[in-house]
Amino acid sequence: MVRVILPQHLRTLARISGEVTLDVAGAVTVDSVLDVLESQHPMLRGTIRDHVTRRRRPFIRFFACEQDLSHYPTETPLPSTVASGAEPLLIVGAMAGG
Repeated sequence: MVRVILPQHLRTLARISGEVTLDVAGAVTVDSVLDVLESQHPMLRGTIRDHVTRRRRPFIRFFACEQDLSHYPTETPLPSTVASGAEPLLIVGAMAGG
């Protein structure tokens, strides 16, 4: 089971409280985790990645094991501690402004 922590506004949209646990078959990548997340919570489609390009939306970041994974290819396998559920995948809304 993969653990995912979403920002508050996405938890509210999907009516989720706390972290989400997902059963991801095959290789555990950002893409495979988002595929399962969007299939279980269709209202999140298009909020984390673009509908057409499936690329990460601006101001959304992916973190795991204290590493920013946002600029890695989304088909890169996630760390084994994330795949095993020992560590969560964090999807974070980035801050911007001056």
